[in-house]
Amino acid sequence: MKRHLFTAAAVAAFTLTGQGALAEDCPIDVESSFDLTDQQIVEIYACMEDKLAESYGKQDHEVGSTYRDWAITATQGAVPGPHGKRILFSFVNDIGAEQYLKFEEEGVVMPVGSVIAKESITISKKKKAARVGPLLIMTKLEKGASPDTADWLYSGVQPSGKPLKVSQKFCHDCHAPYEDQDYLGYPVEEFRITK
Repeated sequence: MKRHLFTAAAVAAFTLTGQGALAEDCPIDVESSFDLTDQQIVEIYACMEDKLAESYGKQDHEVGSTYRDWAITATQGAVPGPHGKRILFSFVNDIGAEQYLKFEEEGVVMPVGSVIAKESITISKKKKAARVGPLLIMTKLEKGASPDTADWLYSGVQPSGKPLKVSQKFCHDCHAPYEDQDYLGYPVEEFRITK
C-alpha cells in the first residue's frame, strides 16, 4: 500500500489525539473545518489515515479497496469548500493520472476509464471530532454513455464500505462550472502534486 507524503506527521498527531485514541475519535478544538490550520489538517489526516482505508475497503468495493494504490494528487488534504465542510484528499488511477496531474484549466479531455477518488473527513461540530466521510468517486465513461453528465459517472462508498447512493444531476450540476476542465475540481493549488 502506498503511504502518503505527509504521514510522518503521525507523530505530531499524538498532540492532537492523545496516545491510544481511536481513529474514529480524533478530537478537534475548532467549531468549523474552515477554522482548521494546515498543520491541524495534517494531524487529523495522520490520525484518520488508516481508518479511512479500512472503512472504504470493508465490503471489497472495487474502488474502495484499491484507490490507495493510485497516484496521490496533493501533499495534504484541504477544505476547499465544495463537498460541504469536508477535508478532502484525492487519488487518480493510472489511466487518468498523467492528464489529471497537469491541472490544466482549458481543453481538458480525460481518458475513458479515468477514475478519481476523494477521501473525505467530516468534522462533527457537536462532538468536536473528526469522522470518516464518504469516498467520492468520478468515473469517465465512453463517449455518449451518459450525455446528461458529460459522460461522467458519480458514485461513492460509505464509511461502512457499502455503495453510496448519489444523484447524478446534483453532482454534475456542482461540477458544471468546470466544463473547460472536463468537469474536474482540482485540489487546493498550493498543495497540488505535478508531474
